[in-house]
Amino acid sequence: MTLMMKPHVKPNCPHFSSGPCAKRPGWTFEILKDAFLGRSHRASEGKKRLKEIIDLHRTTLDIPDDYKIAIVPASDTGAIEMCLWSMLGQRPVDVLVWENFSGEWMEDVVNQLKIPDARTLKVPYGELPDLNATNPDHDIVFVWNGTTSGVRIPDHDWIKDDRKGLTFCDATSAVYAYEMNWSKLDVITWSWQKVLGSEAAHGMLVLSPRAVERLLTFAPDRALPKIFRMTKKGKLMEGVFAGETINTPSMLAVEDCRDALKWVETLGGWRATEKRSLENLKVIEEWVAQKDWIDFLAVDATTRSRTSICLKITDPVFTAFEIEKQQEFMKAVVKLLDQEMVAYDIGSYVTAPAGLRIWGGATVEADDIRKLLPWIEWAYFEIKGKMT
Repeated sequence: MTLMMKPHVKPNCPHFSSGPCAKRPGWTFEILKDAFLGRSHRASEGKKRLKEIIDLHRTTLDIPDDYKIAIVPASDTGAIEMCLWSMLGQRPVDVLVWENFSGEWMEDVVNQLKIPDARTLKVPYGELPDLNATNPDHDIVFVWNGTTSGVRIPDHDWIKDDRKGLTFCDATSAVYAYEMNWSKLDVITWSWQKVLGSEAAHGMLVLSPRAVERLLTFAPDRALPKIFRMTKKGKLMEGVFAGETINTPSMLAVEDCRDALKWVETLGGWRATEKRSLENLKVIEEWVAQKDWIDFLAVDATTRSRTSICLKITDPVFTAFEIEKQQEFMKAVVKLLDQEMVAYDIGSYVTAPAGLRIWGGATVEADDIRKLLPWIEWAYFEIKGKMT
């Protein structure tokens, strides 16, 4: 049995959750003191701040001027579902499924919306479907970064420039960590709680001109609740894309998001935050390469997520356990790290194989990950010593 000495140096910030994620370095409650509270979000100052959120996203992400941007209810889930329910049904749909949330969008498309000729391209956790098997004449629904599997698309090349269908991209763990080729994307959604490390409950929605055209020319044969509606009397509700939100937003969360976006702006935009995420992944890659008991869940190195970094246990002693015991084992590891206050919430997602999931987004410091890794190894062998 391998005996490990307990580390002494702890991460400065033990927040490695994959959502809600760590606040930006240097964040304090003091930044919220000027929040526009106790006033209507429809007052001039309220609308000004909401529009500022839209404008800062556009400039820090280099979103084209002819793409529409909106703040919408219910986080990324609300953003992607309002588009699926409002815009699908004109043509067949291909749904790429390789983790939990892509599976949820498949449930919407196939079993709830019952889109005719819907195809599901599904593979197990750790793998990626054959992207080239998608049909450019179909609408395509996919996640960019599988938050629950640590597997992401490697590039945009498989998306055709002359496609007839629309691409619906749930990019919630990808925006600000990857270069977004906007010309390949028609419907793009994310939330404030991921790479920005801001508060949850609000979603971002970006529509290409082709997506706007779909909204204006296609009327789905289904009822749409108010929070899903983006047109009225055949016209786009332009105010939604200028900060006039569909329902009442939290102005406290708006202030927090403003702070996060200004931090990104100070760094230099998405290229700087992408670099920080890449540095975090590199630290873990170098560590994993030296270990014979742990590896990435992603089968192909080119599909490894640099944000939701998912690891599996390859130790033959562990893999010989029944699935229930593997889950019990890893829960004990995660609990021990929590008790030591070195890492919070780094267990794998409930539907994923038993393992670890470490957030590597831009708000996490690479030095904190370096300090975390010896603790993970110590905790693993501590639990192994008790369970074998």
